[in-house]
Amino acid sequence: MTDITPPALIERAGIEIIPESQRTARPRDLFWPWFAANVSVFGMSYGSFVLGFGISFYQATVVSIIGIVVSFLLCGLIAIAGKRGSTPTMVLSRAAFGVHGQKVPGIVSWLTSIGWETFLAIMAVLATATVITRLGGDGDSVTLKIIATVIVAALIVTASVLGYHTIMKLQSVLTWVTGVVTVLYVILAAPTIDLAAVLAQPSGSAAQVIGALVMVMTGFGLGWINIAADWSRYQKRTASDGAIVFWNTLGGAIAPVILVVFGLLLAGSDEQLMAAVGADPIGALATILPTWVLVPFLLTAVLALVSGAVLGIYSSGLTLLSLGIRIPRPAAAGIDGLILTVVTILVVFGDQGFLGPFQSFLITLGVPLASWAGILIADILRRRRDYDEAALFDPNGRYGAWDWTSIGTMIVASVIGWGLVVNLFADDAAWNNWQGYLLPLIGGKDGEWAYANLGVFVALVLSFVVTWFARAGRIRRQERA
Repeated sequence: MTDITPPALIERAGIEIIPESQRTARPRDLFWPWFAANVSVFGMSYGSFVLGFGISFYQATVVSIIGIVVSFLLCGLIAIAGKRGSTPTMVLSRAAFGVHGQKVPGIVSWLTSIGWETFLAIMAVLATATVITRLGGDGDSVTLKIIATVIVAALIVTASVLGYHTIMKLQSVLTWVTGVVTVLYVILAAPTIDLAAVLAQPSGSAAQVIGALVMVMTGFGLGWINIAADWSRYQKRTASDGAIVFWNTLGGAIAPVILVVFGLLLAGSDEQLMAAVGADPIGALATILPTWVLVPFLLTAVLALVSGAVLGIYSSGLTLLSLGIRIPRPAAAGIDGLILTVVTILVVFGDQGFLGPFQSFLITLGVPLASWAGILIADILRRRRDYDEAALFDPNGRYGAWDWTSIGTMIVASVIGWGLVVNLFADDAAWNNWQGYLLPLIGGKDGEWAYANLGVFVALVLSFVVTWFARAGRIRRQERA
């Protein structure tokens, strides 16, 4: 009879192998963290972002559904590795990059995770100020912003320090809270939809459609892909790979698909709302609500943003450990939480002009992260056996210290990818205008393909194809060892 160890209040497991006695999760358990982190009114803002590419409602709907589902499907494929290897995503990445070589994508992953979760925290604080102003209060009050920052940071840091079991329970509760209020928002906002205006949106070119598709994929599933296996490492060995992919994809995609399509209807009905969302995504959505529902709207918006940030900070702590930092997992999560808090304070109470360069830097990291994802997905799909877990921690083991094929692929794909994207914050982050050096080959920085974000797609696909063929023999040898 298997001895099942009850979970402690604070998860002590870091990047080490999860013992069999603690691997009690079922595939359907993956639904809750992914759903709770993505059932956010912020998803409706993407309706404005997608239509901003100049495409029709029908094109935008198809792009949104495909982009969201496919991007979370990719997360589901990486989640398979968590079951096979019982360790976090970035430790599993050692099978493809080598025990020491993994630190190259690991640094990119850590910066991306902590950066985007800090951005979510900033959004939560600014959303609080916006709604309080709508209620007649002083949204610029220093006291208000201090209170909002402390509450948001405390929720994120506390949950991430407590760890996996607490987060899983928290997400299952937040799913219902945010889901109910989001449905209420849809009901109240539906009368503002002008279907004639929505359907009158002109169709866009192939470049505009592809640009919108890549933006949707990057904003949803690809934004989570570097932590996808962190939540499946507690799965039973007997869990079906197909079930893991299904529940991961369903949990992540179902809410965003509905919310983005509804956001398309709202944005297509009102050009002023579409423009306002670009400057203040959550605050703009609140302007079409009656006053009595603003407080629940605010709480739901903040909780949804906090929910997403919790997943990111928890996983960024695991990534920090995978880089060789020898501290307990709760301490790693606490360090990342402290960084999140400090940066949030600097932006909220300092020069908010920092926000543009901050986002520009994070978007730039999206190209090498897409390349890493392509490499790891190909590596996972090529394998037929569970990982040699001990070798993931031994540079002299079957996975080696450095895999120069994967590292070289990531470097080359990133160089090509950066050449095919442009800096979306050219005025605020002029130092990042070096990108796009390959765009003259397809019409230049002023051409219709310039903002199609082809670099992200190219880095992902190129890395997958190269890895699929170039590392096939090495993977077979590793599995025979």
